[in-house]
Amino acid sequence: MAMDGIYTPNITPIDAQGRVDEDKLCAYVDWLIERGVHGLYPNGSTGEFTRFTAQERRRIIEVLTQHVGDRVPILAGAAEANVRETIDACNTYGALGCRAVAIVAPFYYKLGQEAVYQYFKEIADHVSVDVTLYNIPLFASPIEVSTVRRLALDCPRVVGIKDSSGDIPHMMRMIAAVRPQRPEFSFLTGWDAALAPMLMIGCNGGTNATSGVVPELTRAIYEACTRGQWDRAMQLQYRLLPLFDAMISQPEFPEGFRRGALTRGWDLGRSRQPLSPEQIATAQKTQEQLAQILSELSEWLPDIQPSSSNQASGTQASDEFIEKIVREVMQQLRQ
Repeated sequence: MAMDGIYTPNITPIDAQGRVDEDKLCAYVDWLIERGVHGLYPNGSTGEFTRFTAQERRRIIEVLTQHVGDRVPILAGAAEANVRETIDACNTYGALGCRAVAIVAPFYYKLGQEAVYQYFKEIADHVSVDVTLYNIPLFASPIEVSTVRRLALDCPRVVGIKDSSGDIPHMMRMIAAVRPQRPEFSFLTGWDAALAPMLMIGCNGGTNATSGVVPELTRAIYEACTRGQWDRAMQLQYRLLPLFDAMISQPEFPEGFRRGALTRGWDLGRSRQPLSPEQIATAQKTQEQLAQILSELSEWLPDIQPSSSNQASGTQASDEFIEKIVREVMQQLRQ
């Protein structure tokens, strides 16, 4: 089955001694699940996977799979420095119960497309868990449309792609090249600024860092698109855009998203990336900007979160508040 919905690339909490804070990690993902995320994506870029040891990465997945159970599926980041270690990580995460693993194209060395294809094929042929390709040209060798199609047709274990390029035509070309032959193949966007447009052109969902800060809003965008309420989805997207821009513009990624979570009451500690006093001051200014943006959203965010006790009533309340948002934004655009 396709992986549909919003998979949160959750931040990794750090305690005062610089260790992974497992208790806070569990509490944080409980909060995300209660607010309607469809899945979790630990050990991704937002989770700063490169700043943890292989043992720590495995422990993060072990903690989450045990704590989350079958409440939501887990798409685990499994990228290691070489093929052998990546295969070992994939099989470990599959045995722990992850729905699939996400693997970035080889980083550091700039590879041609045949090398990218062979890398993923070697992994897909030797793992016991479904594989999602991860295209992030900013940090790794790009995965071109022809390569995605080859892997989708040649490797049954390759079941989807997470694309963080933000390139809508590129996504459309991938969907056109793959979906007729692999209708269950999942297309997930990792670029929050284009979440609604990507869903409109046929993406199954997203792995969006903002969902770790405003899970209610990203889910509302997804649900509006699944209901074909395109105007509503775009107005919600315009609400998401300044928040995403403020967090992504913070130079030390993902410090802006840590500050966003802090603004919502989650002190997830400091990144392991050392920061100068000047960098900390810049991050504080970003936090103040985020606080202002979130204060404008605070009146209605609680009203669009899922209601487990009364789904029908919760849906009606959500509709009413989103209609209010649409009217407000349309009025602002006319001014």
